[in-house]
Amino acid sequence: MTAVSLNFRFAPSPNGLLHLGHAYSALTTFEMARALGGTFLLRIEDIDVTRSRVAFVDAIKNDLAWLGMTWPEPVLVQSQRFAAYRQAARHLQDLGVLYPCAATRTEIQAIAAANNAGSDPDGAPLYPGRGHVISNLENNERIKAGQSHALRLDMSRAIEIASQILQGKPVQFSEIEDNGNIKRCTAAPQRWGDVVIVRKDVPTSYHLAVVVDDAHQGISHVTRGHDLFFATDIQRLLQVLLELPEPIYHHHALILDNTGKKLSKSNDATALQFLRNSGKSADEIKDVIKNARKRR
Repeated sequence: MTAVSLNFRFAPSPNGLLHLGHAYSALTTFEMARALGGTFLLRIEDIDVTRSRVAFVDAIKNDLAWLGMTWPEPVLVQSQRFAAYRQAARHLQDLGVLYPCAATRTEIQAIAAANNAGSDPDGAPLYPGRGHVISNLENNERIKAGQSHALRLDMSRAIEIASQILQGKPVQFSEIEDNGNIKRCTAAPQRWGDVVIVRKDVPTSYHLAVVVDDAHQGISHVTRGHDLFFATDIQRLLQVLLELPEPIYHHHALILDNTGKKLSKSNDATALQFLRNSGKSADEIKDVIKNARKRR
């Protein structure tokens, strides 16, 4: 009998320096991989090519190595895999679940506000569906004129086809809870509306790139922050549609700042590099993380 390979990944975006929240996630993934006899992989998610910097990639590797983590080389870099994402998008187009959308962000926000449409789990205005922001005629004319456009998921159609593939069963995923128990969760992708799958500026979105690369790398366990729990709705739906393997998920708690918000680059969370340069040791950082886990 062939042994099943267990692969875990830490996948930061190189648009800033790592902070304690990243260290928490990376160490959680590294320790789980080691405990289960799996492999810890580093992946660079740099599809946002305008904000990504090589210097940040180097800093990420230095921070992780300082904390005692190792990984096999070469590291997968998403900006080098656009051809694979285009191929996956073509498969979705062949299924009839993607459609072009040339509506602007301002137009979408205005219609969503006027219709009190609500927001998706990321806080963005919920897209009201094809033809509801600009007419199909206007949309086609803009695209013919060369205006950039995204490809959105026809959510109703996608769920219908996924149900056919699963023979009437709902889209589900397995979640490892903090106590180690595994529960089966039912995904609710409809709460995202007609989400963007291929962005205007690059031939993919976060959701599409993640599932394509997880399958390519044989990722068996996806360990990440609880703020990405609802993203699993879309990613599991795409895995079903693209007939990709289903990993096991673990969404860990977050380290919060003094105001109760998660640590983030946008909130100027203190960088690991700064802590290291100020004299903090790797063991001190690990102790901070251990204490944060105890408080959960």
